Amino acid sequence: MTPSPTPVGLALGYDPTVTVRQMADSAAAAERAGFDTAFFSETLFTNRDSVSALAAFGLATQRVALGATQVVRLRSPLVMAQSAATLDELSEGRLVLVLGAFTAKHAARNGRPLTDPVTTLREYVESIRALLTGEPVTYHGEVVRLDDVALNFKPVRPDIPIWIAAASRKGLVNAASIGDGVLLDAGTSPEYSANAVALLRESAERAGRDPDGLAVAQLINTSIEDDRAAAVEAIRWEVATKFKYASTPKAKMSVGEPTIDPADLPRFAEAYAAGGEAALRRVLPERYVTSLTATGTVDDVRARVDAYRAAGVTMPLVRPAAPHQLDRLLTTFGG
Repeated sequence: MTPSPTPVGLALGYDPTVTVRQMADSAAAAERAGFDTAFFSETLFTNRDSVSALAAFGLATQRVALGATQVVRLRSPLVMAQSAATLDELSEGRLVLVLGAFTAKHAARNGRPLTDPVTTLREYVESIRALLTGEPVTYHGEVVRLDDVALNFKPVRPDIPIWIAAASRKGLVNAASIGDGVLLDAGTSPEYSANAVALLRESAERAGRDPDGLAVAQLINTSIEDDRAAAVEAIRWEVATKFKYASTPKAKMSVGEPTIDPADLPRFAEAYAAGGEAALRRVLPERYVTSLTATGTVDDVRARVDAYRAAGVTMPLVRPAAPHQLDRLLTTFGG
């Protein structure tokens, strides 16, 4: 089937119950349905590994672009460039590398010292781009230090697109100056997306870059059921994960996410501390679920994704709340 008339991607990797073989099968099904991208999220919660997953996706598909998030500092720039070039070779030039900032949450979870997130991300982008040329690289930054190192093979493409995963105001400003595109996080409303896109465009112009040249992708949590209440309950778990750490909603509030009421955050934190994710799901108001996702009937979800597009998102990456919703999602957005 030909690609969809309006670009759309399938997002995978967040649900820990879905195996990498099942995800590869889903990527192949998305390609048959006319989707443009199969995307994998390598999460803070240590679900499946992005390199292994994209290798499986690459072997299961022939046409769709393949993308994955990777947090810098958890792998060296040389290893990240090596992996990216290898995956791009395997997929015959279909890779998009999406780099995310190394934050205090990642440092604590991985037992690594924290470095300045903006500086670290910028140095990784610059050094990885240099390594992908296949030429020897010497780079002396505050975090990255390379001395005459190179890949021992010629990458298929020296210009593999590098998008930046960003949610906060500072992150979006940085993304506009260094990225070929940006990945907006799931768990945000179309109103947030519109604010983020306006900030990206303003920041790109200030950096002397053409804002029309930036790809704007967004992970969109979706839940399609015949019954709206059932759709809400199916996706509540994923929205709740966005409130496990105080820094996540605060980053989105810095861009103007209107759904989040700061007065609610202490109550969410108290519930999570006392009863974990189950308690957090119970206290989460329904308006958070419906405002921060595309949830409901087929028509509801289609209209909601159109609202993200109208906000300036050029590549919606729709992620089903449950495996049984996949077929309907592919039918709804397939070409």
